[in-house]
Amino acid sequence: MITTDLLIIGAGPTGLFAVFEAGLLKIKCHIIDALPQPGGQLSELYPKKPIFDIPGFPSINAGELVDNLMEQIKQFQPGFTLGETAVSLHKVDEDYFEVVTNKGTVHRARAIAIAGGLGTFEPRKPEHLENLSQFEEHGVEYFVKDPEHFRGKNVVIAGGGDSALDWSIFLANIAQKVTLIHRRNEFRGALDSVEKVQALKDQGKINLITPAEVKALKGGTHLEGITVETNGEQVDIATDFFIPLFGLTPKLGDLNNWGLDIEKNAIKVNNALDYQTNIEGVYAIGDINTYPGKLKLILCGFHEATLMCQSVYSRMNPGKKYVLKYTTVSGVDGFDGSRKEAEKAVVKKID
Repeated sequence: MITTDLLIIGAGPTGLFAVFEAGLLKIKCHIIDALPQPGGQLSELYPKKPIFDIPGFPSINAGELVDNLMEQIKQFQPGFTLGETAVSLHKVDEDYFEVVTNKGTVHRARAIAIAGGLGTFEPRKPEHLENLSQFEEHGVEYFVKDPEHFRGKNVVIAGGGDSALDWSIFLANIAQKVTLIHRRNEFRGALDSVEKVQALKDQGKINLITPAEVKALKGGTHLEGITVETNGEQVDIATDFFIPLFGLTPKLGDLNNWGLDIEKNAIKVNNALDYQTNIEGVYAIGDINTYPGKLKLILCGFHEATLMCQSVYSRMNPGKKYVLKYTTVSGVDGFDGSRKEAEKAVVKKID
């Protein structure tokens, strides 16, 4: 069992920043996320796309923002349960909630912050492939959880976005052969990624087939090959793995069964106070919540996380008054013993 002060469901930018704000208040955090790595949509869908509305950054790549947030919270030593989905929530007693994941991992916390972005992400599957389910986890993979799993293997990747480009580039130096298939000649990913794929194609490290579409999967107990249609002809390609990367579909999933007040696939919260839901001690921050005037922006999620943490502090310390101090004045004390503070002004007499 994992026990913490604040359990955050969702490791996107809002959930990660909540760890920092909680850390300033000496609140210990643990994060659950269904994806195999922190960052939410930023890491999974468009890690190299620029974001233009983060204060102080005229432009910052999504992946870089995630890296910066992870570096910022490292001092507060949060725990992570990744690759697992929170499926149930119930109140244990007056002090604790209990959340269990789809893999049976039990978490207990004094407060819950749902920061699930647009909800649980499920891969968009090529449902036109009749025997798709037969090869799921037997050659068909929707996430690259461990790149070493593909070392020395023949891998076919389908898709035209950042994930397809990035993993083709990465696996080109691990797999025996990488084939990238896209139904169009044009790709929707970052320009530098497209150029890298072009260079790897020219070097013979990536087999690029466009415009094309996977029409069939072949094999026995494990995937052995695929049939690709390109320029009106069908071609058979031997492969060990097929990785369709067509994006993710957001769904609230099991959150619908938690007794939360839901409106238009979002969780209603009290934005006049602390972004608490209809369940006392359970909050919702970021894109997953809704209230009058709601804007689905990362910077709004940061604001909501800050006020939520203040409320959690009051909940954990009834009757104790917290005086908010600027970090420029008070510094930052990490749970790892580190301390960050502004340099002291030089005191010198002026003659």
